[in-house]
Amino acid sequence: MPKMKFFQSVQFRVVIIYLLLVLVAMQVIGTYFVRELKGQLEKNFQTSITNSITLLDYNVREEILKNRENSSQLQNDIRKLLVDYARNNGNLSEIRIVDKKGKIIGISNMNNQGVVGQKSTSQLIRRSLTLGTIEENIYLEEGTANKNERVWVYSSPIKNKNEVIGVIYLVAKIESVYTQVNEITNIFVTGTVIAMFITAILGILLSRTITRPIIDMKRQAYAMARGNYTRKVKVYGLDEIGELAQSFNTLTKRLQEAQAMTEGEKRKLSSVLAYMTDGVIATDRRGKVILINTPAEKMLRVPHESANGKSLIDVLNISDKFQFENLMEMDKQLTLDRSTTEDPLILRANFSVIQRETGFVNGVIAVLHDITDQEKVEQERRDFVSNVSHELRTPLTSMHSYLEALSDGAWQDKEIAPKFLEVTHNETERMIRLVNDLLKLSRMDGGRDQLDKSFVNFTDFFNHIIDRFEMMKKESIRFKRHISKEPVIIEIDEDKIMQVLDNIISNANKYSPDGGQIDFYLKKYQDEIEVSISDQGLGIPEEDLEKVFERFFRVDKARSREMGGTGLGLAIAAEVIKAHDGRIWAERNKDHGTTIRFTLPYSELLEDDWE
Repeated sequence: MPKMKFFQSVQFRVVIIYLLLVLVAMQVIGTYFVRELKGQLEKNFQTSITNSITLLDYNVREEILKNRENSSQLQNDIRKLLVDYARNNGNLSEIRIVDKKGKIIGISNMNNQGVVGQKSTSQLIRRSLTLGTIEENIYLEEGTANKNERVWVYSSPIKNKNEVIGVIYLVAKIESVYTQVNEITNIFVTGTVIAMFITAILGILLSRTITRPIIDMKRQAYAMARGNYTRKVKVYGLDEIGELAQSFNTLTKRLQEAQAMTEGEKRKLSSVLAYMTDGVIATDRRGKVILINTPAEKMLRVPHESANGKSLIDVLNISDKFQFENLMEMDKQLTLDRSTTEDPLILRANFSVIQRETGFVNGVIAVLHDITDQEKVEQERRDFVSNVSHELRTPLTSMHSYLEALSDGAWQDKEIAPKFLEVTHNETERMIRLVNDLLKLSRMDGGRDQLDKSFVNFTDFFNHIIDRFEMMKKESIRFKRHISKEPVIIEIDEDKIMQVLDNIISNANKYSPDGGQIDFYLKKYQDEIEVSISDQGLGIPEEDLEKVFERFFRVDKARSREMGGTGLGLAIAAEVIKAHDGRIWAERNKDHGTTIRFTLPYSELLEDDWE
């Protein structure tokens, strides 16, 4: 079972309830306190400024009444009064004096004297002139770099015998009041957080006295869920919890016995599935894979994660031919061809239905057998029997025909009888060569033909074999050697390598046309030598280059039989070169003809080692 997090526990809930009660109380107190503090500070700020306006109101009224006719002198006197007043009140941003017509006749800001004489557009000033009332409001300051500062705008009418003769309009920076409120609020919040932290610690300590017995039982139950049946639940008393603990202990004992039996069977099954060579797939009743062992994963080339939960017919890739219900009713084996171009793979699948005693179907078990090697051996056996039968039938048929002719009286003809006997002799020799080649391949396949290696100067060895063939070749065929005179000392089985060269040169000699040329190459590399024999015959098709070393393979079967070939020469050559840890391959020449190349291991020998 998953481990319970602290915030999901009863202890956490008790602490949270306690903290919420304290938090609500502190929130109510804090909201009321901050709201009252803010109102009081705003009121004190505004009162301090309005009290100082009384003197300014008197002086401005006197100046207006004294200079009603001379506006220029009035503006100068008003400006002096405003500058002095603003200098003594640091919180004031600007003070304007507006006459009863709404025209600005004075401003404290020396950088904004251009508005003097212009008509004011402020709504507060208009209401003060019209209604004769004091207007005020708080705005965010506009037209400055810092637009987040709040300002208090105040408009007070200047009266003379209940007649409004002007307005005092001032703008004061009230942001300091809110800064003080924020600082006090932060102090209060910090105190609340500290109080909540202390409260949480006390709540945890107190709640543990209640939840400790429950937590102890919970841990014991989790241990049981994880399979640990050795621990016992502690009984704290004879109350309801104590009775529950005793029931837990009884249940633990019975589960321990059942679990031991189940684990033993599970280990046996796991060992069988892991070490068996066959693939096993189990499904539920809907055909979804619930178990697949490692051999099945390798056979089907699917990882365990992607196979689990997937339909069996999709995993086996037979959804286009079968439904899951068909597999449940199938009583015969199913052959699956999962071969690729690089890796052949043929599987045989057997299906068995899993049923309860009541007949309810739980699912299907599929057992996969890899029969690739069996199929390959069986196919090779069929091909071998077919090829050998074909190769033997041709000379036997020919011999039978000639012998029948001789028995019918042709033996008395002195001209025909020797020819018939010669043909019979040639066919007999051909069958002997075929049987000998088959015996050689059989010994190589069985590992009974051991190599008798010795150190040989391959340059002389190669030239000697070419000399022998040069004496037997047709006069119309030319031999050309590309062989250095430098000695090349390697360790080989002379007889077997001679047989390889005999087969390759013999084929080149047979298939070279009149006037053709056979080239012989010997190249030395750091760790191997490469021997090449190239003819100018018809050549081998590109698609058959890899097949020429297979047994009984012929490019032109009719022509090969006419020339007495068995179809096993290059197959024997390939086995010999492989036994020498070399490589052999065929190449098609650009113009015409074929080149057979093979390599043999080579390492430099000191002169003392050779002697």
